[in-house]
Amino acid sequence: MSTFDYDFAKPFAELEPPHWGALRELCKANAEYFATDHSEAGFRLNAALSAMLDHLEQVRPLYREISKIAPLFDFDSETPGNGYRSFLSIVDKCILHSVYVCRQLCCQRDSVLFRKSYYMREVEACLQLLASLCTCLQHLKTLYLWSDTPVNEKPSLFSSDSHSPQELLDQTESVNQYSFYGRCLGFQFCDSIKRVLKTISLCMVSFSEVYYANGTLIGRCTNSLKYLVDPEARARRIVNISQCADINFCKDFWLLNETDLVQRLPAMMMPTLAVNQMISIPPEELVLESENGAMVSIPVPCSHLGEMPLSVRLLSSHHRKGMIGSCGVDQSMPLSEGLVIHCHGGGFVAQSSRSHEVYLRDWAVQLGVPILSIDYSLAPEAPYPRALEEVFYAYAWALKNASTLLGSSARKVILAGDSAGANLNLGATLKCLELNVRKPDGIFMAYTPVLVEFIPSPARLLCLTDPLLPFGFMMRCLKAYASGESQQSQRAKERENGECQASETESFAEVSESDLIALALSPNGDETNEEHKLPSFPSDSTLNSVSLAEADAVQVTLDAATPSKANLREQTQSQEYITQFLDLYKNKSSENLAAVSNGERTKEEKHPRNEKSWSLFGWSFGGGNKARFLDAEGEKSPSDEFVFTVPRDPHLSPYLASGSTLAQIPPVKILTLELDPCLDDCVMFARKLKTLGNPVTLDILSGLPHGFLNFCLVSKEASDGSNLCVRRIRELLEYK
Repeated sequence: MSTFDYDFAKPFAELEPPHWGALRELCKANAEYFATDHSEAGFRLNAALSAMLDHLEQVRPLYREISKIAPLFDFDSETPGNGYRSFLSIVDKCILHSVYVCRQLCCQRDSVLFRKSYYMREVEACLQLLASLCTCLQHLKTLYLWSDTPVNEKPSLFSSDSHSPQELLDQTESVNQYSFYGRCLGFQFCDSIKRVLKTISLCMVSFSEVYYANGTLIGRCTNSLKYLVDPEARARRIVNISQCADINFCKDFWLLNETDLVQRLPAMMMPTLAVNQMISIPPEELVLESENGAMVSIPVPCSHLGEMPLSVRLLSSHHRKGMIGSCGVDQSMPLSEGLVIHCHGGGFVAQSSRSHEVYLRDWAVQLGVPILSIDYSLAPEAPYPRALEEVFYAYAWALKNASTLLGSSARKVILAGDSAGANLNLGATLKCLELNVRKPDGIFMAYTPVLVEFIPSPARLLCLTDPLLPFGFMMRCLKAYASGESQQSQRAKERENGECQASETESFAEVSESDLIALALSPNGDETNEEHKLPSFPSDSTLNSVSLAEADAVQVTLDAATPSKANLREQTQSQEYITQFLDLYKNKSSENLAAVSNGERTKEEKHPRNEKSWSLFGWSFGGGNKARFLDAEGEKSPSDEFVFTVPRDPHLSPYLASGSTLAQIPPVKILTLELDPCLDDCVMFARKLKTLGNPVTLDILSGLPHGFLNFCLVSKEASDGSNLCVRRIRELLEYK
C-alpha cells in the first residue's frame, strides 16, 4: 500500500509539492505585513516567519538527498515504505500544518478580534517543528552512512555492528523533542487520531502529577489545569516524563485502560459474544507428538517466578461443541476448523487480553472462529524468557485441548498478535521448530519489533516524535524485558541486604490441591469471591475462570493437563534566533504553576511531612509507600540509564534466526505503519522472508500510531485498519 503520492525518482525541482511554494509565499506576505509592527508580538512574528523561510531552504537539499535514497530500502515497488520515507512524509505534513497556520494568520490579522499573541506562539511552534525535523534529516544522512551490508542486493535499514548504542543515544539528545508534544502534537496523524492523542497526552501529564509527589494535592490539580491551557507546559512535562519516569510509571499509566471505569463505556459499543471466558491453566507437564511421531515433553514455565497457573481468555461469537461455557446449550454449533491464538501488545510490561477486547470481540464475530488470547506474565517482574515460555506452553495446551475445551478441531491454527505479542508469537514458532512439534499454519503480526536490540534505524528515530511511544518509554520497556540477568542480580542483591519482601505468589510445588482450585477460580487471588462459582456460562456478561476441576464439573473430558530580530535573512542570524528561542522555551519561568512544575522540588519536598494515604481509581498514594519524585530535567543524562546488555538470542529477536530456520516458518502476513518506530523492523523482516522464499505480504498504513487497534471504536481509520487485519487473518485461515 503506497504511503506517498510523489515520484521519488524525479528531480526535486519537479518533485516539490505545491504546499512548499504556498508556505514560502505566505511567510513572505506575513513577514512583510508585521515588519512595521513594533509590538513584541509583532516583532516575534516577523522574526519567526523570516526564520521559517531560512529553515525551509535548509530543509530543501536534505529532503532532496533523502528522497533519492529512500526507494533503495522498500520491500518492493508496490509497497513503498521505510523510515526514510516516513520522515519525508512528516516534513510534508509539517509544511501543510504550517501552511494552515500561516493562512489563518493571513486571514485573521486585520480582524478586530485578532489574537496576535496566540498566532505568535503558533508560528513559533511551527518554526521549532521545522527546525527539529531539519535536525532529524541530518541524522538520517548519518544513518545511511552507517547502513549494514545489503540484504538481497538492497542496503539494510539497520546500522552495522561497528556503531555502538551510545551513538544512537547521542543522536537523539540533539533533537528538540519539545516541538512534537506542544501546540503541534499529533500533526502527523489523521484527524480522528489527533483528538485521541491530545486527550491521552493530557491524561498522562495529569496522571504524572498524581503519581509523583510534586507539592500538595491542590497544587497538583492546578498544574493539571495548567497543562490543559498551556501546550508549552504540557510539552515540557511530557519530555521530562519520557526522560526521567521509571518503568513503573509506564506500567501504571498504560494499565489505566484496565480499570472498570475505562472499560465500561467501550464495552457498551462492542459486540456481545456467546463466550467470553477466562481459563486458568495449571502448570502441569504437557506431552505432544512430534512431526516424526515421537513424544515431546513441553516444559512448564518456571523462569523468574517459578511454576504458577497461566490465564488465557477464550472468545467466540458462537457456542460450539466441546467449548467451555457451552455446556447445556441446545443449539451449539459443530467444532470450528480454525483457531486463532492471540498475544496482546503492551511493550512486554503492560496490558492484558481484557484491554484488547476492544478489537478482539469484533475479530471473533467477523472471523467466526474461536480466539484464545494469552495473558502472559509482564516485565520487569517477569523479564525474558518468562513470557515466551508461557506463550509456547499455552500454544501446546491449546493444541492438546482444542476439541475438548476450545470448540475447534484445530485443523488451521493461526498465531496473531500486535507489537510485543507478535514478537512472542514468532519466538514460540521458533520453539516449535526446535522441538519438531506442530508449527502454526500461519502468522499475522502487527507493528512488531523483531530486532530487540540497541541498533539505530531511521524508523526508530520516529519515537522522538511519537506521543504514545516516546523514546524513553520504548527504551525502558526494552530494558525491563530484555535485561533479565540484571533483574535477577538486583533481586539477589536485595536478598543479600535483607530487603527482599515475601513473594506475592507461591510456586506450584508449594500449593495444595485446594489452593490450586482457589487459584484457578480466582487468578487475582480473591479466594472469597462468590461470583466465581461454577454455573453454566450463557453469555459474556460474567467472566469466570475455568480450571481443570471446573471442567470436570461440567463433564468435559480432558485428555491431558489444562493446563516522542526583524529581517533575519542570513542563515547564521536565523539559527541564532532559533537557539535563543529554544533556550527561552526550555527555561521558561513556571512561577505561575502551582506547587512545583517539571519535577523541580525543594529540600522540604524531598521529605514530605504529610503521609496521609489516598487513592484514585484503585491506585494508592502516600501512606506507607515511599514517596516518588520525577527527576528534575537536566539532573542526569537520559542515556545514563540505558546502558545494559541485550542478549543476541533469536527467540528474543527473531530477525537474528538463521536462514535455514526462518525458511521453515509458515506463511506470514505483516501489517505495519508509516509512522511506527517498528516500521523498519517489519520491512526488514519481510524482505528477509521474501529472500528465503517464504510466503509473506506487507501492508503499510498511513496516519495511524503504534497501538492503533486500541482506538478502533473512536477512529474510523483505526477501525478500517482493524478490518484489514481481519481480512489478512482470514486469508491465512483459507490458505492452502
